[in-house]
Amino acid sequence: MARVTKWTGREAELLRTAMRKKQKEFAELVGVNPRQVPRWKRRGETIELELDNQTALDTLLTQATPDVQQRFAALMTERAAVEHDERAEELLRRDPSTRRHPIDGKVMALVEEGIYLSGPDNRSVWLEPFLIDVYPTTNEDYSRFVLATKHRPPQHWPNGQCPVTLATHPVVWVTWHDAAAYANWAGKSLPSARQWEKAARGPRGRIYPWGNEPTAAKANTAESGIDATTSVSRYQSGASPFGIFDMCGNVWEWCSTEEELGTGRYHLKGSAFTSPFQRAAPSLQNAAAASMKDNDTGFRCATPA
Repeated sequence: MARVTKWTGREAELLRTAMRKKQKEFAELVGVNPRQVPRWKRRGETIELELDNQTALDTLLTQATPDVQQRFAALMTERAAVEHDERAEELLRRDPSTRRHPIDGKVMALVEEGIYLSGPDNRSVWLEPFLIDVYPTTNEDYSRFVLATKHRPPQHWPNGQCPVTLATHPVVWVTWHDAAAYANWAGKSLPSARQWEKAARGPRGRIYPWGNEPTAAKANTAESGIDATTSVSRYQSGASPFGIFDMCGNVWEWCSTEEELGTGRYHLKGSAFTSPFQRAAPSLQNAAAASMKDNDTGFRCATPA
């Protein structure tokens, strides 16, 4: 997949062309005034887009179908060749450790086999290789599952419909059973608590996904004052060593691991926008009954590599 480190008006216009969207349709997808799109086109490389716009464009490209991604890469390559663009290698670099899942279309990251440091006491634990979703399951992802299976929609969707304004936010108000049903439909599973923790901390056991410094600004926790979910790609500087987002804050995430066998209580990882930052370390443990659902609880999926 073609990747862009910093979006300018030129790259935004190439993505619109690749998606074959009219200016008004594209503006709605990015969440900007339709007058912005021709302004981006007109100013090209001379305008570097706002962070929120860049995040929206990153999300559009990540979630685009393979044919759109191929068209975008081809357009970027063509432009680089014509203009002798020295940034071509950077703009078009490929990441061999990610792949798109064939059923739910989500981008997954490879977590290689090996030892990692687990828990508050940093015990050495060996895990087989696995793939895990780069982003939590969004409302938009979940809507495709609901449409395909007739599963009951979350209670915060008006008239059972996915809110456009929350499309790229993590789905919430889902029980462990709801999350497991989605995973089964997608041909995946919920990650074990150990898989989730390794994906968050990396093989060397970072305290937080980004390192060992307790930087609250890198995650959507209570200290942010947002008091709501945010887009799953917002906190780019908070990504884990495997390039996985939202492993601290935003929403608690269901795991497949029971707290104690037969209790019906399952591990939750990562903390949420409702949690103080001191609860955000991926090594910390939390659990809830499988029937629990709340406005700060969601999930992501994993699968063997």
